[in-house]
Amino acid sequence: MKVRIFIVLVACVLISSCGDYEKLLKSTDYDLKKAKAKEYYESKQYAKATELLSQILPRFRATEEAEELNWINAEAYFNMKQYDLAGNYYKSLVEQYPFGKYAEQATFMGAKCDYNLSPRAELDQTSSRNSIEGFNVFISRFPNSSRVQEAKNYIKDLQERLVEKSYMNAKLYYNMREYKAAITALSNSLKEFSDSKYREEMMYLKLNSLYLYAERSYATKQKERYQATLDDYFSFMEEYPESRYSKEVKKIYQDTARYLKLGEQNVNNLGNNQ
Repeated sequence: MKVRIFIVLVACVLISSCGDYEKLLKSTDYDLKKAKAKEYYESKQYAKATELLSQILPRFRATEEAEELNWINAEAYFNMKQYDLAGNYYKSLVEQYPFGKYAEQATFMGAKCDYNLSPRAELDQTSSRNSIEGFNVFISRFPNSSRVQEAKNYIKDLQERLVEKSYMNAKLYYNMREYKAAITALSNSLKEFSDSKYREEMMYLKLNSLYLYAERSYATKQKERYQATLDDYFSFMEEYPESRYSKEVKKIYQDTARYLKLGEQNVNNLGNNQ
């Protein structure tokens, strides 16, 4: 019996609470809504806080309280893990108040929202690039901030994802035997991420792609493409003279040099015959 009474009382409180909140939403007392929005935020009722803030922010736009209210709004969405909306609100806050009380924190948090939206390496990395850009802006604007090292750690992690993504894309073309596309993708990746942990492998894949592309080309295109292979061979050997791919690279060199030597002999023979 006591349990039933307790349940009924709880239900009554909840119903009353919901009713009060609905009345508050319909109220035209914006100061009350502002106060209650802060209360809801402090008590971690973020959904209610943001709903009220969406009603009152336009009303307080040109006031001294606007910056704080916008900050609370962004923080509430972040705490609800709605990182896309939170990021937009943090960035908007920085645009409106570039030298305001929350500028440093909002700049960092805007970049962190993009970090939290960044997916695993094989997916689109737009959020990763946006986050790196955001953290770099943060470091540039607030070089003495206590969170600079944290920002640098996030950047390092994000760059690893970009390296992984670039490597996977390039290797995909290679595995599909799309050697022309592989050459372009590998060249771009090596240029953008010059100190990649995959550098040796990618340089080998590029060299082998050049060789296989030349081998499969029309006779009229083979000489210039084998010459490009030979040039790339020398670049590879200069950087990795003791490579784990030495056996494969040596064969590429021998076949390429043999073709170019034979090609030169054929030209000379043709000249002599004439």
